[in-house]
Amino acid sequence: MDDLIDDETAPGANAPEFSVSELTGAIKKTLEGSFGRVRVRGEIGRVVQAKSGHLYYDVKDDRSVIACNTWKGQIAGLGMRPEEGMEVIVTGRLSTFGPQSKYNLNVDTMEIAGAGALMAMLEKRRRALAAEGLFDETRKQPLPFLPEVIGVVTSPSGAVIRDILHRLRDRFPRKVLIWPVTVQGERCAPEVANGIRGFNALTPGGALPRPDLLIVARGGGSMEDLWGFNEEIVVRAVAESDIPLISAVGHETDTTLIDYASDYRAPTPTGAAEKAVPVRLDMLNWVRQQDGILTRAITGALAARGQRVRDVSRALPRPDAVLEAPRQRLDLAALRLSPALKGRTQDARARLDRLAARLDPALERAVASKRLDLGRAAGRLSPARLQALLREGRRALSRWRIDPRRLTTRTSQMEERLSTATERFAQVAEASVMRRRAQLEGLERLRTTLGYKQTLARGYAVIRSGEAVLTEKAQAQAQAALEIEFADGRLGVTPTGATPKPAAKKPAKTPKPGGGQGSLF
Repeated sequence: MDDLIDDETAPGANAPEFSVSELTGAIKKTLEGSFGRVRVRGEIGRVVQAKSGHLYYDVKDDRSVIACNTWKGQIAGLGMRPEEGMEVIVTGRLSTFGPQSKYNLNVDTMEIAGAGALMAMLEKRRRALAAEGLFDETRKQPLPFLPEVIGVVTSPSGAVIRDILHRLRDRFPRKVLIWPVTVQGERCAPEVANGIRGFNALTPGGALPRPDLLIVARGGGSMEDLWGFNEEIVVRAVAESDIPLISAVGHETDTTLIDYASDYRAPTPTGAAEKAVPVRLDMLNWVRQQDGILTRAITGALAARGQRVRDVSRALPRPDAVLEAPRQRLDLAALRLSPALKGRTQDARARLDRLAARLDPALERAVASKRLDLGRAAGRLSPARLQALLREGRRALSRWRIDPRRLTTRTSQMEERLSTATERFAQVAEASVMRRRAQLEGLERLRTTLGYKQTLARGYAVIRSGEAVLTEKAQAQAQAALEIEFADGRLGVTPTGATPKPAAKKPAKTPKPGGGQGSLF
């Protein structure tokens, strides 16, 4: 290059010729040799990630722009994800791109230009996510009082997980599932988000139990170290979690965006473990206290009610005094019961005998009348009577001049109808006779049952004087001769010591209602 300049300035010398590739190669060598690795401060402009995975973006100030690129393999070493509007300090090698006559900066390290810019970007992201409602209190879920399984998203090799396990063991031992993640750097945000979504994807009651509570934990560090927990992907995963989640990132003074989206923010990982489960000994003491309170309350209530019962019982009468009057009424009723039953039975038997005496003649007359009616009906419905009627009808028809063929047809029809009617009448007559015979037999059984002869068969007798039935001793003593009817016949007797009185002086006796026969007892 120096020879080229010297030749151009030499008087009368001709300028050498270079190819385009030689010139761009010389420029590239000069640029890279003069600058090498450089640090540039500016604001990130547009950011584009190619399908190949390489990043292309601009770093600019108020007057100039320099194109930057980070190859796919260098992205993990950046420590952060470039976003438009961030003020950063980038470190890399300056190079040229000959096919487009451009120069660019290949960036392999990136850092925030200052805390002020980082906080401004964080505040901007917080407002945007809050506008979507991801931080609303209505989205937050209550924490379970005593979870069976606790899922922890953290580094498996740090002191954080040991502190959590130790605190859980001291307070109330529970089952713990650990999802190992990187808690710093470029891989932090996607791994934490995947851990939260992975725990939520577990099936309740499956081979691997689904946690009842999640803890996302990390120890303290700078703002840059905790930046992965400010990423949007992590905040959205926390807001979408169906499992209640406790955030325990950093120390008490550290605040990340995951704290706003979580259901509870713990100041430290140890504080998260304390919030997750109660103290077992405290619960046992509380149960003992409640048991003592309940025992004292039950004992006091029983004692108070016992005293109340004793107080009320003093005002009640003695049981013997209460039962004295009912016992006396019961004894009197028992004494009256036997005579009453006997008297009731005698009255019922006397009424039955009187009814039987009145019923015998009436039943006989009714049976005789029904038999006569039945005989007349049977005579009217007999086949001989029907045949006679048929012959009379034929003689009447013979007196009329009618076409023989029509007469034959009508006669056949009439004979069929008469035959049918005869059969039906015979069936009806037979059914009527059977029905009336059954009625007569029933009435006969009733008459026999209610008749006084059935009473005689049970050991009783009827005393008569002529045709009059005697029911009193005075009547029998006044007669000169008596006739006693037994079940198997009658016997004439003369009463002992009979003193018959003149008929004129004998007062007329009024018959008792219900017949002439009284009680047989």
